[in-house]
Amino acid sequence: MKEEKTFESALEELEQIVKDLESGNIPLDNAMNKYTNAMNLVKFCQEKLDNATNQVNKILNENNELVDFNMNEGEDKDETN
Repeated sequence: MKEEKTFESALEELEQIVKDLESGNIPLDNAMNKYTNAMNLVKFCQEKLDNATNQVNKILNENNELVDFNMNEGEDKDETN
């Protein structure tokens, strides 16, 4: 059974790819493969971060229902700067 990749493992892999590419000691074809893999890892990490952000932005209201978090809720809407 294949383990699901975690954000942390993807980030570690991405950091290693960056180090490899920055070294300049790899053939062009290998560098292109690493770059493609890095872009896939970036996409994966961004999706994980987006999902986490969406979950954090949900809060329980008084009726124990999940609602979108509104940072401006409760502030005076007529306030001017």
